[in-house]
Amino acid sequence: MTTDWTAVLIPAGQVGLAVVGGLLVHWVVFATLPRLGREGSGDTLGLFADRLRRPSLLVFPLMGIQLVLPSVEALPDPVGHLLTLAVYGALIWVVVAFLGGLEAVVRSRHDVTVADNLEARRVHTQISVMTRALMVVTVIVGTAAALMTFEPIRALGTAILASAGLAGLVIGLAARPVLENLIAGLQIALTQPIRLDDVVVIDGEWGRIEEITVTYVVVRIWDQRRLIVPFSRIIAQPFQNWTRHSSEILGTVFIHTDYTVPVEALRTELEAAVKEREEWDERVCVLQVTDAGPSTMELRALVSARDSGQAWDLRVHLRERLLEFLQREYPESLPRTRVELPIGEGVSPAGGGSDDGPPAATGVDSLDPGPS
Repeated sequence: MTTDWTAVLIPAGQVGLAVVGGLLVHWVVFATLPRLGREGSGDTLGLFADRLRRPSLLVFPLMGIQLVLPSVEALPDPVGHLLTLAVYGALIWVVVAFLGGLEAVVRSRHDVTVADNLEARRVHTQISVMTRALMVVTVIVGTAAALMTFEPIRALGTAILASAGLAGLVIGLAARPVLENLIAGLQIALTQPIRLDDVVVIDGEWGRIEEITVTYVVVRIWDQRRLIVPFSRIIAQPFQNWTRHSSEILGTVFIHTDYTVPVEALRTELEAAVKEREEWDERVCVLQVTDAGPSTMELRALVSARDSGQAWDLRVHLRERLLEFLQREYPESLPRTRVELPIGEGVSPAGGGSDDGPPAATGVDSLDPGPS
């Protein structure tokens, strides 16, 4: 049996030329786009080019093959089907890369490293959630379209559509957690109860929103642990957001002292101490007596800072400073326990003793500092 090499070499040559032509077009396009981006007002085209360079390396040759395919004779059916599947896969890759490039462009135009980054964090959160949701939809739809090119799967899809009621119920129940989190993610992107870099308290854990994915949020806790929170948990249960409208915050320092403490002197010391600290934003600085218990009274120092991290450092410093001031200037004003003992037999009211032991004390401090 003689092989007709002409019937093989001509189609192979046509396909080879199509691949070479596609690669050549790819090189021209991606050599031009970065230059156009640098000549314009920004590097938008350059960012898109970086994202699309690799996936389009597959798309351009496949497009060239599809153009010459009608003129190619004696091409086996499995080869044509594989080329069709490759086109679907390449297009999915390109769309996902395009969405990634869109996210990169938006992020580059909104800097979150500035002091007042509320608007930038809002935009970053929206674009992050929306692009990831669209990526998931693209992959699902593209994969379904590719599978429908197989005749058995297409027949199965027709049968499923014919019984869509029961199938929809089963699929809906199976995919309920995923769909619930996807829908909650879109709701978070639109309403924005949280944003990237927000300071939150969830389940008693203080941290910052580090990452927002398609179905969950990553909270970077202060001790470098990571708390993974599903979107449905964010929507359904309450939590604290310390930077919802502004990062400015009030910090408190509570100190318990004896009733003999000179409050005005302590207030003066607080004002002097807070003025020395760069963490204080000069908005609030007050000292108040907030409670009076049986043996001590509670003082609360209220100060303000630009964000929660600076407020924490400021509170720690002021607590140490006020305690040091009391220990140095008014040690008798530190908390003390007073015990009053009843006068027993053999003890005179004047404090005279008896043969059985020392005299009992009346109204004396159990933690008497002694003679000065």
